[in-house]
Amino acid sequence: MSDFNAKTEQRMITEIMELLVTHYGASLSETELDHELDRVEQALNDARSSHQGQFRKSGEPYIFHPLRVTHLAARHWMDFSSVIASLLHDVVEDTPVTLADVEKKYGSEVAHLVDGLTKVTSEVKSREELKKETYRKTILVAIDDIRVLCLKFWDRMDNLLTIDALPPHKQSLIAEETRTIYVPLAQHLGMGYVATELESLSYNLLYPKRGEKYNERIAELKKENVDFLRKTRAKIMGACEQQKLTVLLKDRWRPFSITAVQAMRRGFATLYTLEVQVDRMMDAYIFLGLLHGLFPPIPGKLRDHLNQTSAHGYQALKTTVQAGQQRMRVEITTRKLARFNDSGVLAPGFKFRHDNFRSLMKSLVDGESAFDTESLKLASATIQVYTPHGEIRTLPEGSSVLDFAFDIHESLGLHARRGQINGRTRQLKTRLLDGDQVIIETAEKPEVLPKWLEWAITPKARNTIRRYLRNKVRSSRN
Repeated sequence: MSDFNAKTEQRMITEIMELLVTHYGASLSETELDHELDRVEQALNDARSSHQGQFRKSGEPYIFHPLRVTHLAARHWMDFSSVIASLLHDVVEDTPVTLADVEKKYGSEVAHLVDGLTKVTSEVKSREELKKETYRKTILVAIDDIRVLCLKFWDRMDNLLTIDALPPHKQSLIAEETRTIYVPLAQHLGMGYVATELESLSYNLLYPKRGEKYNERIAELKKENVDFLRKTRAKIMGACEQQKLTVLLKDRWRPFSITAVQAMRRGFATLYTLEVQVDRMMDAYIFLGLLHGLFPPIPGKLRDHLNQTSAHGYQALKTTVQAGQQRMRVEITTRKLARFNDSGVLAPGFKFRHDNFRSLMKSLVDGESAFDTESLKLASATIQVYTPHGEIRTLPEGSSVLDFAFDIHESLGLHARRGQINGRTRQLKTRLLDGDQVIIETAEKPEVLPKWLEWAITPKARNTIRRYLRNKVRSSRN
């Protein structure tokens, strides 16, 4: 067993180093790269010695957990400080090493990241209070440094994969927490792979029997469609070679979730997607034409999210074709955009609206509850609407004219009277649709009413309305 562990450990370390060299070898000088790799090696040795003799509940040596977390961090283009922090992320919590020790040896940036991943402790507070305080701490740090949240995702992903040794009730609590908080947060950061993986792992823990049946059904479908998929891919590849079009084809089966189970009755057409990656955006449209020439497209199923991203920032052409007797979903994207779809904010070149994210996080931690999970879930699907000057504002799906007014400015929200949507006068409670242009008509004095809380869904709007109404009650008493 020790030989196996030593070999496995060395293999993981080698892969981590290779990923770092691949991602940063071209942007750093040889001296800089060697310096950073030496720091990673030093952190690895410190993590190994700090966790020496510690074992997880599964019985494996503890060092394998930080190694797996670090592998995920390195795989998703995280920088050297993040990689070092992922190796050391549990030393302050679980060993005699202090945050001051980490800062002295690795600097304030690494210490800041490790601190963001360290649980809040207290002799007097309950476990539930400490959990809420830890949420708030992580989110408050993430407002200024998103890397903390990304490292938390990798930590949680590995914990879910190795959770078997915990009692069932603890597994359920961790899975539910992941589903309600970390999945929507990953969606907000455009991290499609992370959100999907965390959600699937959570649902498999919460509904193990359903998950087992679902995975059995997917295995059956894979077996039933081996020949169909082989022939279909061969036909597509043949046509691409004739056009001298370079493509990469990937099979994608829908991971287990409650919505996936509901779609299971419709079989292959809803559970399988052929993912196609091309070199350039123009090639995506060329491939689409080629595909529709081979197999008839299903009317109304084409979605162009290459130029106008989907609600979660996903960028691809989506279509459904009739391939023989099977309907088949196809998604076409470029290799570069595939990285965006997978890793979101961490992918090189990804355009992320940091201000929107910070604003949402601040409004969530300023809410009535310790952490406003309902608003977080609601906000994970977004629409884009326009100001009269053509400025894009991103809002949660289901937002009203009132939400739009508060998103522009608190004062505009408080003084809002009506709205104009695409030139037509509408009430403040009117729900907005993707692409709407909105103008706010104002009153001289605020006309805030309690029912505004029913009309607004964004945390920023609801928090401001509550504060205004409370202050109004206080001033009337005086």
